[in-house]
Amino acid sequence: METPPRGRIADRISAARDQVFVGREAELRLLRDALAGGPGAPSVLWVHGPGGIGKSALIRQYARMAAADRTVVHIDGRVVPAAPEAFETAAATAVRAPRALLLIDTFEYCQSLEGWLRDEFLPGLPADILVVVAGRHAPDVRWSADPGWADVLKVIALGDLDADEAASFLEKRGVDPARREALLAFACGHPLALVLAAHASAAHDLPASRPWEPASEVVAPLLRNILGELPGPRHRLALEVCAQAHLTTESLLRAMVGDDAPELFAWMREQPYIDRCAEGVFPHDVVREALAADLKWRDPERFDQLYRRLHRHLVERIGSGSRGRLLQDVGSLQFLYRGAGHMAQSHAWYTPGLVEDHPYDPSDEADVLALAERAEGADAAGPVRYWLGNRPQDFRVQRLRGRSAATAFSAWLRPEPFQGREHDPVAEAAWEHVASHGPLTPGQHIVLGRFHVHPRHYQRPSPVMDLMLWRMLGELLRDSGLAWSFIVLRDDGFWDAHMSFCDMAPLDRPVDVGGHPYRLFAHDWRDTSPGDWLAEKQRTLLAGPDDGEAGGPDGSSAPVPSARTMTRPEFAAAVRSALRDLRRPQALEANPLCRSRLVVEHGTTLRDVLVDAVAGLVTGRGGDKAHQVASLAFLEGAPTQEAAARRLGMPYSTYRRHLAIAASRVEETLWQHECSGLPLPRP
Repeated sequence: METPPRGRIADRISAARDQVFVGREAELRLLRDALAGGPGAPSVLWVHGPGGIGKSALIRQYARMAAADRTVVHIDGRVVPAAPEAFETAAATAVRAPRALLLIDTFEYCQSLEGWLRDEFLPGLPADILVVVAGRHAPDVRWSADPGWADVLKVIALGDLDADEAASFLEKRGVDPARREALLAFACGHPLALVLAAHASAAHDLPASRPWEPASEVVAPLLRNILGELPGPRHRLALEVCAQAHLTTESLLRAMVGDDAPELFAWMREQPYIDRCAEGVFPHDVVREALAADLKWRDPERFDQLYRRLHRHLVERIGSGSRGRLLQDVGSLQFLYRGAGHMAQSHAWYTPGLVEDHPYDPSDEADVLALAERAEGADAAGPVRYWLGNRPQDFRVQRLRGRSAATAFSAWLRPEPFQGREHDPVAEAAWEHVASHGPLTPGQHIVLGRFHVHPRHYQRPSPVMDLMLWRMLGELLRDSGLAWSFIVLRDDGFWDAHMSFCDMAPLDRPVDVGGHPYRLFAHDWRDTSPGDWLAEKQRTLLAGPDDGEAGGPDGSSAPVPSARTMTRPEFAAAVRSALRDLRRPQALEANPLCRSRLVVEHGTTLRDVLVDAVAGLVTGRGGDKAHQVASLAFLEGAPTQEAAARRLGMPYSTYRRHLAIAASRVEETLWQHECSGLPLPRP
């Protein structure tokens, strides 16, 4: 009897890696095209990206794809000395073998050889060799400046996994579906962060009612792998500043670290985990959160000192800095509050540069009026037209990057005494309120945040609404002689908690404009300036609730337990039961969620809450697929899940995965709104 061939441990390791490898379809296709040859096929692929982004995993897939018909030679930059002779010796087999694939991984360890590689080694290789270089840094600009390399070199910037790929990775790793959403939110598609989070989540058997949070055993190795060896403690400090600020410029860094800011900024902007935009630099999301979590854990006092110092600097810059940088400075200030309950839920915290804010120009008039009619109705055009004719300098228009037409507009009006009361019912209500509290004294004025018009996401968190909110705060902090401010918002309850948090009191009665009710939120500034108010708000947030009192993360009162309060596991079970019963009214009426704050305190029905939550899935990561699957499963119905998968053109396993993600997201969203007391936004 013939003895079966003995396998190797390496084979088992390779098979396990292949089993959990996900995504990278475009990068794999590039290698297939390069292996096939043909006119214009590159001879060198250069893969770059920050540590932990998956370069080595991709290199292993490249080796597997080519192993059948090519000699594959793998050079690890961590092992080969950074000397031309040692490198040539390591690559000798690839040079001799016809049609070899030479893989050079972790090239950052021998980056000093880049010039020699470009000018001597690679040009001397046989034409049938395919070379792949993988490292943290993009190729030097001299590659692209040389026209000879234009058709020979193909550069691949390796990015994060998308939402579906990241979810698939966690599924293949066997992560509990109830834990996946928290892990996905932390990792932001970063492969190493996903690996570490999945491992830590499996190692700690937390109760379902306790949300997973990254601990030091996740954050520390993640930072070691991504950051590598830092030149010194000042570089670490620069990164910690960058993690706190929404955007970092050299001038902001100088205010925080001193005269060596130019050197530190120049170093920081070249790091592969730091992104750049026209307004400054910012770290990858997972790097930002890991740096902040690490500093909080290692040195909470220094974290607090850094926070206070940055807050003070930004407030000073808003008050005295260039108006051209107002939104950037306010955005960085608001970003410091991003973990504070209502502030976190009212901002999109978008990637900088997606939306541009511009002064109103008369050529924008047609766009502005069309946007007003589309979002607020034809009757709303009258007040807009009046204010455009009388206070055009108070209007701003927002455009998507690269677009000429306005996508939204806003107005922070500073009217003359009693101006507009005969042409705008909102102005009339504001002036009546002012008159009922005593006349303005000489030098005092009011401001009116009158319009916040973005039809696609009308008065809901979005990149556009971020800019509108930032401008209002910036204008308040720069104002002098301010007596009253009024913010005007659609009276649907969405902003009530946020306005209360900001000490903006609603007027007793809404104002009807174009058949829609609007609520004015007022603040009397005659005794306390906006700057003093903000300083007190910051102290409250940092101090937290008083001893012995429960409080939310923003200093607001925590929900008081009552007969309708459920534990997190009970709430999750009720949500999933309600989703299953969404098309069975009698069963839905018996669900305990009918007695929840979400329903009782906001005058709605459980069915409407669930329908809105399902509709809201479309705004999240991978939202289109989650929304499609949830709509079919919970709202429309299908005979079986297999039939639903066929209808959507998905493999059954893919359908099940998206359904689990959708249900988890709905449950998490409803739980957040149940705890905060905020109404669920209407889609």
